[in-house]
Amino acid sequence: MTVPADGKSPIEVLLVEDDPGDVLMTQEAFEEHKLRNRLTVVSDGAEALAYLRREGQYADAVTPDLILLDLNLPRRDGREVLAEIKKDEQLCRIPVVVLTTSQADEDILRSYQLHANAYVTKPVDFERFISVVRQIDEFFVSVVKLPPRG
Repeated sequence: MTVPADGKSPIEVLLVEDDPGDVLMTQEAFEEHKLRNRLTVVSDGAEALAYLRREGQYADAVTPDLILLDLNLPRRDGREVLAEIKKDEQLCRIPVVVLTTSQADEDILRSYQLHANAYVTKPVDFERFISVVRQIDEFFVSVVKLPPRG
């Protein structure tokens, strides 16, 4: 992989989101701000775990450097996915940002108890949503030193 002139290497981001509108806004945020990071999308919790474990159709999946995880997902909810990720020796090092509409104290507390790296409430306004995604990107690409891909 060639490192860009600005010294920032692109990262692999896994978005676990079932709302097509939120997926589209996240994709647009990456495109609009020329974020070079590769965004892969899965739409439910079971699919997320299959992707992370490289099962079935995801046998060749790239281990993400960052996971953006919604809480309210079909098949396996985000809390279950987070718990599975953080108890798995191979996956637990991947930072997980809970990106959800929930502002409930119990969801925030439970996410941190399950070792989420951050909890971010999705803004409903498109411009604010883009700003939040851009800030997450800036933090995890420019500020934080991520562990090497396993």
